[in-house]
Amino acid sequence: MTTRGIFIAGNESALSRAIEAETINRVDQFAAALIPNRLSGAPKGSAPDIPARLFLDWNPSSSISARTLVIAAENRLEYINEAILVCSPPSIRSSASALPLYDVEILINDYIKGWFFLVKEIAAVFSARKRGVLALVYPDIASSGKDDAADVLGPSALASFRALTNGLLAAAHNEPYITVGFSYSDAGNETAFASFIFKNLDEITSRSNGKHHKFGKFKFF
Repeated sequence: MTTRGIFIAGNESALSRAIEAETINRVDQFAAALIPNRLSGAPKGSAPDIPARLFLDWNPSSSISARTLVIAAENRLEYINEAILVCSPPSIRSSASALPLYDVEILINDYIKGWFFLVKEIAAVFSARKRGVLALVYPDIASSGKDDAADVLGPSALASFRALTNGLLAAAHNEPYITVGFSYSDAGNETAFASFIFKNLDEITSRSNGKHHKFGKFKFF
């Protein structure tokens, strides 16, 4: 195995852990910036220690932090060849009147605002180099809406990331690097989804540019 310049950014989740596990099967080292769940009431804990992971600090609400993060990833890996952005926000079940203002700020900064800053910096690096793969990954699981308190914030963050992904895919053919999207609808099937993602990344070509790969009950390999 070698280091092929894989950089993973996102939030700590079952999805990001599954993607890291697949990455370990392919490289000796990779860089990762994974933010913990900072919402009120979130369980406390630290990310598991993974020897192959070069862990990097990231403040999603800061444009300067996004630039510093990309530079740090390049310095540790020598170059970024594949940037995998993983958005899988936690649920915040609350009535509209009881929404914690702290959680609203955290959700906007960590799960919406930060992606635009980071995409800008990665795109600048890939454009200057005229190569690279930008992969945007998210769950596309609809809420049943049958609970007493619906998840009113998580879907908003996903909707923003989905719109960003669609916009980047639509403009992909105007860029000198490859942009691909991945989404899945099988909750609890993150391991298989991560394998699906890397199957496509391992075989990526210029013809893959702008494609959105969907994984679920009607998945196609």
